[in-house]
Amino acid sequence: MAKKPSEKVLALMARSGSSDPTVAHAAQFEFAKGLETPLRKGVLSGDILGNIFEPTPVSAGQQVEYPVDLLAPGTEGEHRAYTNPGHGYIPQRSVESDFVTIPTFGIAASIDFLLRYARDAQWNVVARAMQVMEQGFVQNVNDNGWHTLLAAGVDRNILVYDGDATAGQFTKRVISLMQTVMRRNAGGNTGTANRGRLTDIYVSPEALEDIRNWGLDQIDDATRKEIYNAPEDGAPITRIFGVNLRDLDELGEGQVYQTYFTDALSGALQTSDTELIVGLDQGANDSFIMPVKQTLEIFPDPALHRQQREGFYGWAEMGFAALDNRRIVLGSF
Repeated sequence: MAKKPSEKVLALMARSGSSDPTVAHAAQFEFAKGLETPLRKGVLSGDILGNIFEPTPVSAGQQVEYPVDLLAPGTEGEHRAYTNPGHGYIPQRSVESDFVTIPTFGIAASIDFLLRYARDAQWNVVARAMQVMEQGFVQNVNDNGWHTLLAAGVDRNILVYDGDATAGQFTKRVISLMQTVMRRNAGGNTGTANRGRLTDIYVSPEALEDIRNWGLDQIDDATRKEIYNAPEDGAPITRIFGVNLRDLDELGEGQVYQTYFTDALSGALQTSDTELIVGLDQGANDSFIMPVKQTLEIFPDPALHRQQREGFYGWAEMGFAALDNRRIVLGSF
């Protein structure tokens, strides 16, 4: 049962449903300001994307541009020193970086309800309405971020799979294969500092459930006991080979992000495979960018008072980009 709001909150709710527009608007404005900060923190901090994207404040009127790395993928062999006999002109190489312009877009939502609900209810109608409103913002940001990641993965055109595994079975070998592919295609060589590496993989809850059924051919008895004693609401194993395992409800056969991958992006899994894996390098923190031109603001809607309703609306402006698709690799099983 929901906790009854405090007397102060009940009094504020009653004033927000007052027939006097001045009293009602003042209370509604107080609600809006009180809820704006936690909403802004929850929606724009990037937590809903597992801190994948780095929020970057952008000033009004500023064009959102990011320089592209001078060492572009595939050009590593073009930047070499030459053996010099001690005389003669040293070969000259001029370089210039391109810029990527990231468009920002607005996100807006609103919600309203009858004044008498706010005035007479013994539960926090306003807080619940704002939770519903928050859900709309969260889902929008979540979808836009993951659509960007999946599009970057498709553009890279690399799909890793375990050819020896049964179709639809998540194995530890596919993780090691993704690690190797990420390393081989990250640029540089063995001695390169901050070289790209696989740090996190995102899979469906069903994939993590496959771990509970791994036999002795996959893991030893000690690990099997650890899996057996894992909490009901937690993952059976959270790390394998130093890679964090993260489950995502939107991944899996028939789920929204896998459907987006196959239908909207025309991506394809390996023949007979059924599920998508998303692998990311979150160690460098230099690719997944979320420019924020307008932080979230919430306002009361005074025009609704004539209709004996109370409401709130809000908006924000942001964008998403994956500057270097070498930080993402896709797999299937």
